[in-house]
Amino acid sequence: MPSDAVLYQAAALCLTYPDDDFRARLPLLREAAPQLREFADHAARTPAHELAAHYVQVFDPRDRHGLYLSRWQNVSPARFKDVYRAHGLTFTGEELPDFLPSVLEFAARTGDTGLLTEHRDGLERLRARLTDRGTPYATVLDAVCATLPTAYTGES
Repeated sequence: MPSDAVLYQAAALCLTYPDDDFRARLPLLREAAPQLREFADHAARTPAHELAAHYVQVFDPRDRHGLYLSRWQNVSPARFKDVYRAHGLTFTGEELPDFLPSVLEFAARTGDTGLLTEHRDGLERLRARLTDRGTPYATVLDAVCATLPTAYTGES
């Protein structure tokens, strides 16, 4: 298990719809992942209905802030299922297998950060757009991206 497993699991929670379960876990999230305290504090002080409305508005895939990694690169979501299957896991759930919180949970559980690294460019583009928008969700992407190797630019 990677040293960043707790961060990945906490980031997965931060990037899911902020329901009652999410709100109940905020104190634990805040203590377990200090890198996410700024976001956790924001989420704790924001009224539930406002946080939920903000989430829906920010992660509207039509607004180019979607959490589906295959949309940032021309990759089939089946690629994600293949990687999960190679680790003996079967993907089940309401979301597609390329949903960033699912990929983060996979990395936390298996220690395999390959999917995150492969999609580093897309994560960086999402992070930049969230930063430009001024949303606290950008800090979650900041923390995740900080754990990944820097992208190779081909320059020396």
